[in-house]
Parts: sequence; C-alpha cells; structure tokens
Amino acid sequence: MAHSKKQEIITFKVDESLSHAMQGIGNRSEFIRRAILAALENVCPLCLGAGTLSPEQRNHWDRFAATHNVEECENCHAMHIVCAASDEPDIAESHAH
Repeated sequence: MAHSKKQEIITFKVDESLSHAMQGIGNRSEFIRRAILAALENVCPLCLGAGTLSPEQRNHWDRFAATHNVEECENCHAMHIVCAASDEPDIAESHAH
C-alpha cells in the first residue's frame, strides 16, 4: 500500500503589484513551492535567513572570526570567508572567469 505525504496548507498575503505580476502563471502553487525551495538553497547557514545572529551564534562567530577573514574575491567580487591561518590559495582565487 502506497503512503502519500501529508501536505500542509500555508497561506500568505501579497500586495496588489505582486498579485498582478502572478496573474499569468498557470500553477501558482507549484511556482511558489519552487521559488521557496530555490530560496532555501541560498539561506545563510549561520543565521538561517534571519539576517541577525543570536547572542550564542555571535559568540561562536567571534571565535571563528579570530582566525578567519571576510574578503571580496578579486575575480567575481563575491564576499567569502578565508582562513587567516592557511597558506593554501582559496578556491575563489583559483577559479577562472
């Protein structure tokens, strides 16, 4: 016997301009599901998308940051973390554009 996954209904409000922009989308539920899943793949692993750190997360970050730097890649200009204790070149420095 096949078991189906239980689905939960989640609703949210949108402003008029977003509603208008979505009018031409055939299956809005599927579109929204895919957009959410894509966004979740790019969530900050430390704050989980909150945009701020809890006091406990800040303590961990401060210890980590003592031996690491946040730097801008000279090639693609993305911000990335570099281990200050490492003599090995960073992956971002070796990628070609």
